[in-house]
Amino acid sequence: MKILACNSNRPLAEAVAAALNLPLTQASVRRFADLEIFVEIQENIRGEDVFVIQSTSYPANDNLMELLITLDALRRASARRVTAVIPYFGYARQDRKSGPRTPISAKLVANLITQAGADRVLTLDLHAGQIQGFFDIPVDNLFGAPLFARDIQERYKGRDLMVVSPDVGGVVRARAIATRLHTDLAIIDKRRPRAGVSEVMNVIGDVSGRDCILVDDIVDSGGTLCNAAEALLKNGAHSVSVYVTHGVLSGGAVARIGAAPIQQLICTDSIQATEAVRVSSNIKQLTVAPLLAEAMRRISEEASVSTLFN
Repeated sequence: MKILACNSNRPLAEAVAAALNLPLTQASVRRFADLEIFVEIQENIRGEDVFVIQSTSYPANDNLMELLITLDALRRASARRVTAVIPYFGYARQDRKSGPRTPISAKLVANLITQAGADRVLTLDLHAGQIQGFFDIPVDNLFGAPLFARDIQERYKGRDLMVVSPDVGGVVRARAIATRLHTDLAIIDKRRPRAGVSEVMNVIGDVSGRDCILVDDIVDSGGTLCNAAEALLKNGAHSVSVYVTHGVLSGGAVARIGAAPIQQLICTDSIQATEAVRVSSNIKQLTVAPLLAEAMRRISEEASVSTLFN
């Protein structure tokens, strides 16, 4: 097998390669003066099982285009099989028509990746599970729940925990972690009057005196989680911490979370940390490199990946 890294999250790609004890494939992914993207594979990959690691995070369009051009280059270089490893799948939140005359961009991106030459996709905590059905090629969607559950058990051992879903749509994800921790589940009843703005209406469940763990897949502006933390504390929670898979953290999100009553926000390194995230006192990253590396090894060896879900 060969591992090729694009530019969106090279530290994660290097960590994955180190976990597999393999070097990264020599390749040049660069831009011309007008910012056109050019990819050149600098070693023979004919007949090889190639894994391309690229999160389609900010700048989403540039990183997506890098991935597509790399897939095309590998297909034309006669790779036996190409797997697109996309730790963070951008455009996943556009998975349905949100109103009249709006696109389903997640489906469009799935088509682009398939047509560019991917034979299968490996990703992590898709925003909606049905996005797997947008692809006409195999998709392995790994879950962050086992990783989070282990970290919570180590970090909060002996404390009276309650797992909280920040909205109704995230109940399945939160319940999976609550089940692993053998603890209770609460739900935030949220309204979203317009895109990017949320209002907490009610807290469903008794959180009095509990150390609450908010669980979500994506934190973007951070408004939902900050509002939820304030609502939980008003309802008597002892403390609030947050676990999210993908730390998009756009705009003033890092400052907003720093000023919020959130004890700690833990996210994975599916998106490369910005300098603001690295110096933040209450934002920490967990690495998913061992999880991705093991999944890639099993795919290459045609072994079961489903046991990684447990």
